[in-house]
Amino acid sequence: MKKAIVECVPNFSEGRDKAKIKEITDAIESIEGISLLDVDPGEATNRTVVTFVGSPEAVVEAAFQGIRKASEVIDMRQHHGAHPRMGATDVCPLIPVSGITLEECAALARRLAERVATELGIPTYCYEAAAFRPERKNLAVCREGEYEALAVKMDSEEKGPDFGRRPFDEAAARTGATTIGARDFLIAVNFNLNTTSTRRANAIAFDVREKGRPMREGGKVTGKPVKDEEGKTVMIPGTLKGTKAIGWYIDEYGIAQVSMNITDIAKVPLHVAFDEVCRKADERGVRVTGTEIVGLVPKRTLIDAGKYFLRKQRRSVGIPDREIIRIAIKSMGLDQLSEFDPRQKVIEYLIEDHEEKKLTDLTARGLAEETASESPAPGGGSISAYMGALGAALGTMVANLSAHKAAYDDRWEEFSDVAEKGQELMEDLLHLVDEDTAAFNRIMAVFGMPKKTEEEKKARAEALEAATLYATQVPLRTMKKAYEVFDIVEKMAATGNPASVTDAGVGTLAARAAVRGAGLNVRINAAGLKDRSAADALVAEASEIEKSAESRENAILAIVHSKM
Repeated sequence: MKKAIVECVPNFSEGRDKAKIKEITDAIESIEGISLLDVDPGEATNRTVVTFVGSPEAVVEAAFQGIRKASEVIDMRQHHGAHPRMGATDVCPLIPVSGITLEECAALARRLAERVATELGIPTYCYEAAAFRPERKNLAVCREGEYEALAVKMDSEEKGPDFGRRPFDEAAARTGATTIGARDFLIAVNFNLNTTSTRRANAIAFDVREKGRPMREGGKVTGKPVKDEEGKTVMIPGTLKGTKAIGWYIDEYGIAQVSMNITDIAKVPLHVAFDEVCRKADERGVRVTGTEIVGLVPKRTLIDAGKYFLRKQRRSVGIPDREIIRIAIKSMGLDQLSEFDPRQKVIEYLIEDHEEKKLTDLTARGLAEETASESPAPGGGSISAYMGALGAALGTMVANLSAHKAAYDDRWEEFSDVAEKGQELMEDLLHLVDEDTAAFNRIMAVFGMPKKTEEEKKARAEALEAATLYATQVPLRTMKKAYEVFDIVEKMAATGNPASVTDAGVGTLAARAAVRGAGLNVRINAAGLKDRSAADALVAEASEIEKSAESRENAILAIVHSKM
């Protein structure tokens, strides 16, 4: 159950007045659930790049408030800077980090663009994945002529904005136009080489970058570039689509690097780029000695890389994220030049550091002590989910031990698949530990609502019914997820390492306890629902799961006993 996280990187046309920049970032941070990660002002460009993340709804609202404030404090009639620009908020991309697709971000961007034009009167263009016309995927096409061309473009059907098209007026002169879109995450990365030669680094960069290198007469480096019928240089494409690259020498490190921007990480993940640069470097007698990531990366980039290198080793990928990330760091030499701390480089971890601590952040002792305290939460629902998570963990452990056993080398992938599924179930059930407590707290919050007038009483009753329904649905979800654990432990009891069969057995008991415990919570919470048809349906579904769980438990324990 992956949480949806979106990154937003608006560029504001003010890089010198710190007070104005602070007003804009304060407006962004005023939205609950937003984590402001970076503010990067540029004196010469007179431009500030802001990076913030959060849930899709929070990010869109924060972007709107930032654009609103920028339109109030920045007058484009007075703006001058080295960077191309068209408006007070020049560009505002939404970027999927996790739990949301690029297409969904594009839909959000279009709605934001329409709202900015309608409510703020700012003309807006849509670019990249949100573009309405193919040519407008390119930001440069939308920004053609920059701010100075708006007077001519504004009311043009061909070159006018997607939203807010009208004759150029005083309001547009002040705010300029804004370009809003959606794009995938861009990774800036440098590949370290065991050479000081910029020429060789450039040669490797040209080998791999999408643009490639000019075709030369006679196929010689010193030959003249070949031209086509229109007089344009003919290019030999590189091997990696969606990448830009160049070679350079870094005095600080005393080495040459291939510096690359990966603009389409869906087509070219980091580990694919790493392997290809290694291959091309080797062809030229050069070695890649390490990798330097510039800025932040989404967690999936390192997880995908770690799993890729584990599979090459024929090792299970169903291990904790921290171990997968450690494999990625070591495999690509991310810590060659300096320490690589995932807590400082991975977006999701930075967000976690801004969030309130969860029950699952506690130690095993801490969770036990918190449960034993006078507080009614966490209670049976959360502990049921935790027992389910432990059942999944035990089944996953048996799968990983089996995958690592020499006698099962030819079956490593089979066990890896089971372990990976077990990890997913464990994560889902750990999430439900906190969600069950949140559901209880939601009911408690309703009891604090006013109930003096008839309207207040009605609102309170409706809120209580909704909160009670939610508190019934959460343990039912726990039951369903805990029931899925039987698939993992049964397979491991039957086909896994016989020395660990009792671990699969204990995992079975934990899963059954989770199902039964969560079932109790479904029943007690359903009893408080006024909608009896909904309550009866939830209890009936819980009863069916409980019956099936008993049968599954008996069958798996029979397998366990037969192997002892």
